[in-house]
This record gives sequence, C-alpha cells and structure tokens, in this order.
Amino acid sequence: MSERTRDTPDATDDEERVDGYVPLRSYGAVGDGRTVALIALDGRIDWLPIPSMDSPPVFASILDAEHGGHVALRPTGDAEVSREYLPGTNVLVTTWTTPTGEVTVSDAMVTGVAGRLPWAEVARCVQGVRGSVELEWAVVPGTLLNTAEPKRLDTANGAVIGIDGVTIAIVEQGFEPVHDDGPRFSGRFTATPGSKHILTIVGTQDEPIFMPKPEAALAAMDRTIANWSTWSEAFHYDGPWSEAVQRSALALKLLIYSPTGAIAAAPTTSLPEDRTGGKNWDYRFAWVRDLSYTVHALTRFGLREETHAAVSWVMRTIAEHDEDMPIFYELDGSASDGVEERDVPGWQGIGPVTIGNRAGDQLQLGVWGDVFEILRQYVRAGNVIDRKTATVLQGLADDACHRWEEADSGMWELQDTQHYVSSKIGCWQALDAAVELHDAGMIDGPRDKWVENRELIEQWVAEHGWDEERGYYVMYPGSDELDTSILLHAMSAFDRGPRMASTIRAIEEQLQRGPLVYRYSGMEQEESPFVACSFWLAAAMACTGRVDDAAALMDAIVAQANDVGLYSEMISEDGSFMGNLPQGLSHLALIQAALTIEEVRTQQAGSDETGGSDRTE
Repeated sequence: MSERTRDTPDATDDEERVDGYVPLRSYGAVGDGRTVALIALDGRIDWLPIPSMDSPPVFASILDAEHGGHVALRPTGDAEVSREYLPGTNVLVTTWTTPTGEVTVSDAMVTGVAGRLPWAEVARCVQGVRGSVELEWAVVPGTLLNTAEPKRLDTANGAVIGIDGVTIAIVEQGFEPVHDDGPRFSGRFTATPGSKHILTIVGTQDEPIFMPKPEAALAAMDRTIANWSTWSEAFHYDGPWSEAVQRSALALKLLIYSPTGAIAAAPTTSLPEDRTGGKNWDYRFAWVRDLSYTVHALTRFGLREETHAAVSWVMRTIAEHDEDMPIFYELDGSASDGVEERDVPGWQGIGPVTIGNRAGDQLQLGVWGDVFEILRQYVRAGNVIDRKTATVLQGLADDACHRWEEADSGMWELQDTQHYVSSKIGCWQALDAAVELHDAGMIDGPRDKWVENRELIEQWVAEHGWDEERGYYVMYPGSDELDTSILLHAMSAFDRGPRMASTIRAIEEQLQRGPLVYRYSGMEQEESPFVACSFWLAAAMACTGRVDDAAALMDAIVAQANDVGLYSEMISEDGSFMGNLPQGLSHLALIQAALTIEEVRTQQAGSDETGGSDRTE
C-alpha cells in the first residue's frame, strides 16, 4: 500500500497527498480565455500549460508528481481549509484557518483592460484576515512532460526560467524569494491583519516576456474580478438550479478559446477514465458536438459575442476542411495530426499520457445533426446566415442524404463500426433543421429530397432501431444493448412518446446506479459512470412527461459536484472523479437538463391553465 506523506508545502491535514497526488475531486480551475490552471485544495497549482490550453504544460504534477512541476502556497503548520469562487467570477478564494490566525488566497488568471492579455499571467494574492499566519511557497517548473529541462536565466530584471521555447517569470511582493536549486524558487512569509502579498507567474512562448510591477499585479486582480462580474451581469437565467447553471456557464467560459472562438472539451489530457488505465485521452480539442450544445445554451442566456464567435469559427473551419466532416479540430482550426505518448507516469501512476486524440479520422454521422443544430439555434435567436455558410450547409444536407445509410463509429468514438441508431437520428436532425432553415429563407437546395430522406430515416429507425420484444431502442440492429445517446433525441424531439418513455425505463433499470449512469451496456466493467448521461436522463424524463422524477434526479446529480461546483467527465460509484476536468460536456448537459425541465414545466403549467392536454407527444 502507498505510504502517505506530507511533503511541505504540498498537503493539507484534510487531504494529504499520496505519492504526490490528490483526488481529482480536489481541483478548482481558473483561466483567461486562452489557458487554464488547476489548483488543488491544498493550494498547489498542479496543471498550467503556457500560453494556451493545448501548449506544453510548464506545471504538470497532476500527471507527473516528481518532475511535472507545480506552484505551492499554504500555511506552514496545521490548517483547516475551505474555498469558493467569488460570486459571478472564476476567481477562486481559499480560506486557511490556523491556531494562530486566518488568511485568504485569491487565485486568478489575470485579464487586462481590454480582456485577455497577450501573455499568460496567474496571480496569487494573500490577504491577512486575523492573527498571524506563516505561509510557505514554491515555484518548481517541470519538464514539459519529460521533453525539456528547465533552466534559470540570470537577468537584471527579475527571476526568469526558460524551458525549451517557454519563458516564465516570477513577480512578487512580500514573498521574499529564495533561490533553491537550479530553477526552483521558494520561501516563507507571515500574513497579518490587512496585509497583502502577491505572487505572479507570467509566461510566454517564443516571445519576449512582460514583467508587471507588483503594485500593478494587485490592481490587475481587482480588474479581473470586475471583468468577470461584468460578464456575469449579461447572463440571464432565474430558473431552478440557478447557482449550478451559472457556475456551469462560467466553467464553459473557461473552455472558450478566445483567439478563435473554438470551445475545448476539457483543458487537460490523460486523466484516466478508470483505475486500470488505457482509456486516457487528450481532450484539448474542439468537438463540433460540444460546440453545438454550447451555442444552444449561450443563446438561451442572452450571450451574443461567444455565440457568434463559435458559430463563425465552426462554419469557417468546416469550409476550410471540405474534404470530410471531422468530429473535432485543433483549437486553431487545423486538423489533428496523430498521437504521441509521453514517458511520464500519469495521475497516480495510471498511464498512458498522450498528446493528440486517435478519433480524429472517424466517421460520426451524428456530427451532421450537431452542425445543423448550431445554425438552427442561431437563426431562431433572430440572426441571419450569410451566403457562404448557406452554401456549405446545403452541401452538408446533401451529404447527410447520401451517407446516413453508412455504418459509423457512433457518438462514443468506437472502433467497432455499426449502424448506430442515434447516429441515424443525428442525420434526421440535420435534415429536419435543413428543411426549417430552407423554409425560413436561409438556405437553398432540394427541399423535397431532404424531406424524403428524413422520412426514410424515421422508417429505418422504426424498423431496425426499435426492439418490440425488449421494449426499447437498441444501440444498433441485432443488438440487445442500450445506448444513452438516444436520450439526446428526446430533447431533439425525434421521439417523446411511448417508445422513448419505455427506453428511458430500460436505461434506468440497466445502466443507472443511484444518480449515476453508464454510457452504454457493458461499461460497468471498463469505466466509471458518465456525468453527462445522468443529466440527459433527467432531461429525457421531462420530455416524456416525468417532470417530478426529472427534478429529483437533477437534485441528486447536481449534488455530485465538487466543493466549488465543478464536474469531471466521469464519477465512479464511490464518488471519485475520473477523466478530464473540468469537463465541458458535463457542464453543458447540466445546463441542457435545467433548461429542458423548466421549459416542459412551463409548458405543462400553461396547458393546465388553458385546459389543454398535458400529454407529451
């Protein structure tokens, strides 16, 4: 059994590190629209790529405790810890209480007067509250996942470290840095009532580095809080689970790559889906599917800039890669170019650690539905499609007519290609949206052909996707397996009737464990339950008239978040987080479910008031 160690300043009395690692549930996230830092409950930054989410991580001890690098900050002795985000912001505030006093640490990726800075800048502001608290800190740069060696650069303007093409600088006020060993810096200081100390890490790649003044860094923290608050003021949602919905929107905001408008699935790579290893993927890419759900959510919240940027980016990128329909792209819009493995242990020694994602060349028919849903929601919000985008969409609708009969890898990126039922319905969704956009005067094309193929897909699903004996939609013809991705098509309105209701009951019986739900049949032996599936189940329940059951499930799964409201990709049956985090799809599914339940509840209330039927078609 692993020996528990307390390597000061890397652990707390509440959650000690085991072999240098903490549970994934421990992490909060801060970001600036370009990169994201993960901060453990013990005050240590264990993940920070510079300057972008998909850049090499200068601090990566979440994947390599010994050589990955970190930024530590915590009291020197015993301490109780709690933390929260400042309301309406992605500024994380940790409160430390010791026998001698109390102190807060505010962590943020700093933004500028006009928004995102040209460089990466993470600020850690320490404020004394009462008594006196001695704190210790360390900046230990890593090896870029065992590809480079950090070196201290002697300059006249401050402490600077170089790692391959990445340059980081340390700017401090009151931290009194001590040069330890090579590029490592550390020290101790005491916080007293009203005192303010700040540690700033600035980073660039293949660029000169800007050295902010310490007093300017303190002002930048206040400006960053104000910038987040201003963004949140434009956010409109006052329905149920409003706190969780807003925190999820703020988590999604961290994943929006502002230089292009792309939306990353997660800011991390290779956090394992189970404890046996093997299923470790790089999620620092923009999935078309996730972008579709995000546009729907952001449109509903009245957020304009992010919506337009995402829509413009995805259509421009698809047009540039017109040879096929990739399921995801690099954050800069380029196609993924393979996978490399890094010789590092991985979180808790569970490998492999990979750069890149092998699913890039798969055929997933559901992507056609995702793309069209993006534009359908955009138009429904009152916007207009340009002629170039209209031409691209017309071609995609024709492609859906020609390709829906093909086998594909399904939503879950499976190596076993089949005629997955939810993939066929994705093409149905694309053609349904294409007809709507055509009727709205947004696109041209052979409307009758689209209608004909939409009806053919309906017939195919009725004949091949529904198992009369078992009473549910199967994963693919000839299978007896269940697939939770079918739940998305209660929300798409493909089916909200008895067949979908019966399928939901089967999923509850076979795949649900408490509030948690596995992706499809047989996954109990391979991985943990998938967070998004629980929210999809709640939404589908509402769509088939079970609003009270949906709300109860929502309450239960919302409670599965960590202490600051974040979700990973998966949650094991013992409550442990698994997979990359914060996971965009998990937060998107929460928002989708909350909006769907509230919509159905409002419709039912209106129907009751007018004496109409409450039957769900």
